[in-house]
Amino acid sequence: MVDLAVVDLSRLQFALTALYHFLFVPLTLGLSFMLVIMESIYVMTRRPIWRTITRFWGTIFGINFVLGVATGLTMEFQFGMNWSYYSHYVGDIFGAPLAIEGLMAFFMEATFVGLMFFGWDKLKPHTHLFVTFMVALGTNLSALWILVANGWMQNPVGAAFNPDTMRMEVTDFMAVIFNPVAQAKFVHTVSAGYVCAAVVVMGISAFYLLKGNHKGFAKRSMTVAAAFGLLSSLSVVVLGDESGYALTDNQKMKLAALEAMWHTEEAPAGLTLIGFPSLEDRKTHAEIKIPYVLGLIATRSVDRPVEGILSLVAVAEDRIERGVVAYDALERIKADPQDMAARGQFETVRNDLGYGLLLKRYVEDPRLATPEQIKEAAWFTVPNVPVMFWAFRFMAGIGVLMIGLFGTAFVLCTLRKHDTKWFLMLAVAAIPLPWIAIEAGWILAEVGRQPWAVEGVLPTFLGASSLTVAQLWTTIVCFTLLYGVLAVVEVGLILRTIKKGPFAEQEAREAEASTEGEPAVV
Repeated sequence: MVDLAVVDLSRLQFALTALYHFLFVPLTLGLSFMLVIMESIYVMTRRPIWRTITRFWGTIFGINFVLGVATGLTMEFQFGMNWSYYSHYVGDIFGAPLAIEGLMAFFMEATFVGLMFFGWDKLKPHTHLFVTFMVALGTNLSALWILVANGWMQNPVGAAFNPDTMRMEVTDFMAVIFNPVAQAKFVHTVSAGYVCAAVVVMGISAFYLLKGNHKGFAKRSMTVAAAFGLLSSLSVVVLGDESGYALTDNQKMKLAALEAMWHTEEAPAGLTLIGFPSLEDRKTHAEIKIPYVLGLIATRSVDRPVEGILSLVAVAEDRIERGVVAYDALERIKADPQDMAARGQFETVRNDLGYGLLLKRYVEDPRLATPEQIKEAAWFTVPNVPVMFWAFRFMAGIGVLMIGLFGTAFVLCTLRKHDTKWFLMLAVAAIPLPWIAIEAGWILAEVGRQPWAVEGVLPTFLGASSLTVAQLWTTIVCFTLLYGVLAVVEVGLILRTIKKGPFAEQEAREAEASTEGEPAVV
């Protein structure tokens, strides 16, 4: 039987490293294209202030970029260390986008990022702008391929189980790339990163204005952030709606769980604004609904119902029973690869094999499972409903706040009222909010996928490596300490850069020039 303590600790370790890594990714994604905008203004106007603006925010980008790369590499190693059976079972599909990300996108970033930082005085302005654009393109392509891999875990299209190799194999790589879940996740994730970067630029600019420092720099930076952030925050809502629509056909249980929708919601389906879901009595107490909204998001209609948790559990129970048949046929094929009757039977129920594997949590051989164990396995397909419910509302609520924040910023910048004190204080206070929303979004995506490592294909508890509890605790403690030190270093470097200000390099050169012009003191 599977050691569930090892599985839980492996999940904890990966969750900690993933959530930590994604503290850096959004800022990198957003700042890269903001640098392109700022440098484009410099190239068009040739005003030195825009070169200064670009170089300052480029320094923040560089600090964040380095930490993001360092923490991202650790995650990829964990697939081999902590999730070896997962890597064996689906590595042919999952590994391909990650390999492309390393060979194409990361190579592009690594090639051009050095030119961006050290080429200011060696490249022509148009050439340097092209380099900056290639860095931005590389960072966003990197996110694309990683989210293609993650999207396949959420919706495993373009692949099939091969009973001869006992592994999942690619059948249509184009389907993997253009997976609707992956595409929806990509555009939603990068737009959230753009919002994050805009909030950081606006918040630091507001800090300078509150202190009365670098006003020309801060006002220009805030204006760019207001426009970029308003467009990005609006796109997050629109693209988030598209993500919700993608769940309707591909991850119905996740949609039902984040809505704490125990019973099927008849048309026109209403969205639960607030409520208190209870796992014990399988009911959501004191819920307040907004009519029609869920139907419009999930089905693009007002005349189609949205399935609830109870009906989806019943579907899962039927699929588990068919999965037992698939498992039995597969065992017969393993015993006799020439058994055509077993192969024919397997083909009729092959899509339910993963559901049959859920029973391995309770019994070594799924064919020996009792009706009670089948029912328990069916309920195991329900993710943590309260966590899903509140994570979604934190994420969506902050998204609405961001639209209000950037809408206000855009109006004030248009009216040239950058020095409005109450707004400046609000902008500084808002800096942590995008990260809270983004981390809540990842919790929503990954907790909502449970109990699956790959939706409907491989249960998470079967994907773990054969490690010991002591080994896992050792690595968790080491990673936590290492990442804690790196976090202190990152924050320290960024705060030091902010304290020095955007003109620190220019002031240092002027001081050096004035010193060289003075007569030597003997």
